Amino acid sequence: MRTQRYWVGHRTVNSVGARLAFSPVTLNTALAAVSGLVSLAFGLATLDRWTRRRRPHELAWTVAMALFFVAAMSLWWAEARGWSASSFRMFFAFGAVINVPWLALGTVYLLAGRRAGDAVMRVLLVFSGFALGAVVMAPVSGVIEPDVLPTGKEHFGALPRVLAAVGSSVPAVVIFAGAAWSAWRVVRGANPALTSAAVRNVTSAGRLALGNILIAAGAAILSASGTFAGRLGADTSFAVTLSGGISVLFAGFLVASNATSPHRAPQRSE
Repeated sequence: MRTQRYWVGHRTVNSVGARLAFSPVTLNTALAAVSGLVSLAFGLATLDRWTRRRRPHELAWTVAMALFFVAAMSLWWAEARGWSASSFRMFFAFGAVINVPWLALGTVYLLAGRRAGDAVMRVLLVFSGFALGAVVMAPVSGVIEPDVLPTGKEHFGALPRVLAAVGSSVPAVVIFAGAAWSAWRVVRGANPALTSAAVRNVTSAGRLALGNILIAAGAAILSASGTFAGRLGADTSFAVTLSGGISVLFAGFLVASNATSPHRAPQRSE
């Protein structure tokens, strides 16, 4: 049997037949881990609120954060162990296609009410299942280099790329526009909801406006990875925008959540 030697930190070890690939901590792996930890904390916070209050937008955000966590851990694993077809499919499906739509669903529930949110959720369930199956079954062309971030245009056909374009651009516009519109309405002294079915009691207009501004900024950061790719490199730009965007989104959620209370319909006197 042939004995191979691999670098582990500052030492070398022998392996017989099997590869033991351990990599030192890099900026990209650290940022991916931060993204995963922040999304986990975000998801636990929304899950706790949903179990206590049963508000549908908090359940939608919980699902979105679970998907984001899977995407962040896929990036961490790929940066630490090297990219492969499996890690590329995981990162592409959960990070580029079906993640942001569930985050946008929470915005729909918040601003348009349960009826509109339920209608969007039914469509989103079909889209998510179809998109996940399409990415998992799509053939991967070319050779995936372990130390280079794969891209959809290099390794996937038309269908996964179209799904990624639809799943990232349209929901991002919904999140950004919804947060900006809500902040504008709060500044003008109006209720942030678009319909009476989604009315919320605002306890701090300034805090709610700030929270919505942070949410809009977080959505913009998450969609700006291509802007930084030229200076930071594709891998680092994704890691930076993922960790920065999710952190800003979480901050906006915390600020906005502490500025509203559930709307309660007036009770009739018997």
